[in-house]
Amino acid sequence: MSTCKACCENQGSEKKRLRIAIQKSGRLTDETLKLFKSSGIKISANRDHLLAHAENLPIDILRVRDDDIPGLVMDHVVDWGIVGQNVLEETTMQRELDGMPTGFNEVLKLNFGDCRLSVAVPTEHEWTGLKDLEGAKIATTYPHLLKRVLKQEGVNFKSVLLTGSVEVAPRAGLADAICDLVCTGATLQSNGLKEVQTIYTSKAVLIGRDQELYPEKKAIADLLIERFKGVMSAEESRYIMMNAPKAKLEAIRAILPGAENPSIIPLEGSDDHVALHVVSREKLFWETLEQLKSLGATSILVVPIEKMLG
Repeated sequence: MSTCKACCENQGSEKKRLRIAIQKSGRLTDETLKLFKSSGIKISANRDHLLAHAENLPIDILRVRDDDIPGLVMDHVVDWGIVGQNVLEETTMQRELDGMPTGFNEVLKLNFGDCRLSVAVPTEHEWTGLKDLEGAKIATTYPHLLKRVLKQEGVNFKSVLLTGSVEVAPRAGLADAICDLVCTGATLQSNGLKEVQTIYTSKAVLIGRDQELYPEKKAIADLLIERFKGVMSAEESRYIMMNAPKAKLEAIRAILPGAENPSIIPLEGSDDHVALHVVSREKLFWETLEQLKSLGATSILVVPIEKMLG
């Protein structure tokens, strides 16, 4: 194949295939792959390959480190990236200092990857507020986020940059406190630390390059956005079925959280009861089900929804 022909084919592929960067391994990886699978994207299960191709859609998946993802989007190497807001914010501030491009579009907030960036100190230390960190050495992987908050508080400190095992820094004599991501707090406790203040909350976000996509790419991007929204709506919703007395329908509807207009179906052999089917977009607790029962509802069934559009 001639060089010219190969170049033309590559340019054609560039215009038609949507390229998405995701975390190769880490706290967002499994949830991202689950979102893809639920959205009908079939990709190779082999995570050792840097580049994977969807089997059924014109999509390329680039598996990289999470802190590389914002730069790949901002430098227009990929069209989309899925990354934590904490990494996105930290990388943006670093690139601003380095004079590098920082443009991107937030395409969609995702419903996974929740965590918080918190300050933690040794359990024996008293804590009254961020002012306690005056003159302290603080180990962190997020120096810019930390500096922004403490600058607002007028606190002077020394940042100790660590890229892993931040929680061992105080015990090793490297720092007086740490600022790190916290999900459960178990790791902090096992290292003799206590979480004292959250400075940033984060979740996963889908970002895109700050350029208009080629028409072929935009078509697949629009399709995926609708599918992603449908998957997230389904995960947050429940389908509820019950038999209910006609006289109590308004009271029943009033206590169903986030419910849409229900389908009401006559019950054979009953003039004063109907079958009620409804989608609720909020969590249902046992207390709600008990309230429904107290209003005369019977055969109450709550089931998960796999997919939902519209």
